[in-house]
Parts: sequence; structure tokens; C-alpha cells
Amino acid sequence: MKNSSLFHKRNIAVIAGMAFIAFSFTALENSNNQTAKIAEDKSETKYVVADFTVVAKKAVPAVVSIQVQNKQKAIGIGSKSSKDSYDFFSNDELWELFGLPKKNSAQSQPAIGQASGVIVSPEGYILTNSHVVHNMDNITVLMHDGRELTAKVLGDDPNTDLALVKIEATNLPYLELGNSDALEVGQWVAAVGNPFGMQATMTSGIVSAKNRNNLDIAHYEDFIQTDAAINRGNSGGPLITLNGEVVGINTAIATNASAGYMGIGFAIPSNVAKHIMEEILSDGKVSHGFLGISLQTIDYNLAQAFNLEKVGGALVTSVIKGSPAEKGGMKVEDIVMKINNKDITSAAALRNSVYILKPNTNIQLTILRDDKLLELPITITDFKESATVASVSQKTELGIEVDSLTSEVARSLGYVDESGVVITKVDPGSAAALAGLKKGALILSINREKIDSLPQFTAAIATSPKGRPILFQIKQGSSYLYLSLRTE
Repeated sequence: MKNSSLFHKRNIAVIAGMAFIAFSFTALENSNNQTAKIAEDKSETKYVVADFTVVAKKAVPAVVSIQVQNKQKAIGIGSKSSKDSYDFFSNDELWELFGLPKKNSAQSQPAIGQASGVIVSPEGYILTNSHVVHNMDNITVLMHDGRELTAKVLGDDPNTDLALVKIEATNLPYLELGNSDALEVGQWVAAVGNPFGMQATMTSGIVSAKNRNNLDIAHYEDFIQTDAAINRGNSGGPLITLNGEVVGINTAIATNASAGYMGIGFAIPSNVAKHIMEEILSDGKVSHGFLGISLQTIDYNLAQAFNLEKVGGALVTSVIKGSPAEKGGMKVEDIVMKINNKDITSAAALRNSVYILKPNTNIQLTILRDDKLLELPITITDFKESATVASVSQKTELGIEVDSLTSEVARSLGYVDESGVVITKVDPGSAAALAGLKKGALILSINREKIDSLPQFTAAIATSPKGRPILFQIKQGSSYLYLSLRTE
């Protein structure tokens, strides 16, 4: 009897499940092959089923395979400092620019690589990554219909890792650039490309996050993060919505030694790609705005140290002599709160806002100086490769030993006309070590008081308020930065 009752209940469950499935497919048919929304009777909860068949038919023909060849050098994968390198890191866990093969064993042989691109006009304009086509001798585009066409690089920008190439053809299938600013976290997206040389591959996922930066992948970083599966060969391919609009150009993945998919991929926003393409078409080159300051994001400890009501803004850690920032009156320890009345939430937000502007553009900065808001009008100039902006992560414990900066030590470390105390030891595992402090760094001030000697350093530490972070100004190499560390 019990078995019969159990069997009866199982039948009911199966029938109910089949009814739910039938209801799901009915709803799906009424969704124009895009999405189906199924609402519970007594709830506003909605379940969304995505169907990518329509967008696949539209997108796949517009995505191409790009084959490149460098007759002089093998295409390498190595450290960030290598000009012929396409993986920016070589650790077990890394951010990787993908799309090109490992270095050939025979260095004298031509290097051949394969990646992706997306046609963005019927006249044959194709967006891809700069690291795919930069300094390549031969570029061939393999169309979805089987044609192989020679491509020409119209312009590329390594700072954003974008390039525009052209093939001689007309009436081509293409995809339009959408508004990446309108993307929402959790929204369905698809990645199309040629992973591992397998042409016309589509994968799906969601927007995992927006405005990812400080990854040290490129000068300009405002990435869309997605969990759509992307691998080697996808580089330069599009990230698209269910409407078939391009919202990003896939450029990097988080991976390990296997260089495979781990659910974390990054795409350059389409609004940035649109800007770069327009610059190339109008001027034949890409220019970027330059302000001339080093910046640091305000975290919780720094907000406390500067008596801020909330975390936000970008702290100025150094001002380059003769730069637009200096001419405009900016000073070290200014906190930039807004640019052109737009809130600044981080150092990267300010850097990106300036970087994408044309030289000679007038901007208005709202800064906080000595607890007072000031408005500074500044005219930015052209970005120079040598003028980089530093960011650093902040930690919350001390773990350093220091000594006086003698003339001999200053000379050996390359410090000219500098005063302060030099770090002679950094304890392994300490917050100072984790923050990136190294032996040889120079401490310039503590709690905004200039430090010229070891006794001043000792006194400043001793008189620092208990339970509050200590604010250090550091010079490490050519970079200036602030660290807020605790003595506990």
C-alpha cells in the first residue's frame, strides 16, 4: 500500500513536471525566439530562458578569423616588458591577452597567429585588438563564406588595445555598435569568435561586472567582465547582446598555466571602440588626454586619514612639473571629487575620463583641499608614453624598518635632491609587503608632516593617534604614493 501511494505521488510529480515543461515551451514560442518570462501565480519572481538562435544567425556571418604573420620575429608570449609579448603576465594565475600562439622554437621562421574580428560596416571596416595586428607584415581575413581577403591596418591604439582594419569588399554582413553604458550586470550576452582556430563559435553568459580596472592590462582600463566562455583565438571578437548589438571587444581572460576558460573574461566597452574608430577615421591616428598627475584611490583608511565623510574620489600623490595639472594649480594631497560635474569614485575613473578626451580639451575639476571644495579649470594636453599614472593597493599593518638617507645611499638608489628616511627592511607577510613596499623606498612624510631624519620619523610614529591609521607619503623608484597603515 505504501509503495502504491509512493508510486501515485511520483506520477503526480512527473505529470506536474511535464506540465511545467509544456508551459515553458509554450511561453518560449511566444517570445519571438528571444526570451520567455514565466511568472509564478502568487509571486513577482520571473524566470528568463534565453534563446540565442536568432542572434547567432545575425552575428556569426559578421565575425571573421584574422590570420597574421610577422616575417622578422616569432610571436612571443612572455612578460609585460617585452614588446613582442602578448601575455602580460607569466604567473600561475594571470590576466592574459589571448589569440596568438606560443613562441616558435625556431626563431628564424616566420610567426603565424590567428585571432578574431567583427565587421562593423558593409564597406569592410573591422574592429579587432591592437595586440593582434600591431607590427604584423601580412594580415589575412577569412570570411564566414570561405573567402580569404587581404586586410590593411588603418590605425591601432595599444593603450586601449583596439585596432581598425579594412578589407576591400562591399555589401558585407555587419554588426552595429551598441551602447555599452546601458549594459546591466546580469544581462545576457554572447561571445563570438574562433577559439583555438575553430571558426564561428558562439558561447553565452552574463555580464558579471562593469568598470573593471587596475588589472594592469592596458593604460586605459574600463572592462566589461563576463562569464561567457572565451579562449585563445577569441581575441578581437565581439561581445553581443540578444539584439545582436556589439557591446564589447573581447581582449583578455583570467587563466592559469593551461591558458583555458575559467569563467572570467574581459571586453573593451563598445563606446570606447566607437571613439577609437572615429578617431582613426577622422585623424588617421588616436590621441589621448594628459593631465600630469599620479593618482591613488581613496579607501576606507585613507578616507579616515583625510577626514572624509565617505569613501570616494582620487588622491593626487604627485604633480608633474610643467604639466596641465601644475599649470592649473593642482597640488599633492588634493582629492579630485568630480570632473565636469561627474562624480569620481576611483583613481581609474578619473584617469579613464581624462584619457579618452582629445588634447586641448577644457575640463573642470572639483577638488577637496584642506576640507574646502575648489573648482579648477584645466586644459589637458596630449598623452605621453613616459607619463604614467600609478595606483597601488592599500593595506592595514606596519612591517618595515628604516634608516637615515645618507648621501651614499641616496646616490646608490638614484635619489637626487630628496630627503626622508629609507626603508631598509620589509617583513615578509606584513601589510607593507603586501602593499608592494620594498627595501630602498623613501618615506617623505608621515601624517602630512615632512620627514627629513630618523628622529623625526620616530617622533611622528610615537605621536600618531592610537587606533588610527598612519598616513605615509612614499617615493618608490619614480613613483609617488600614499599608504595608510596601522601599527597594530
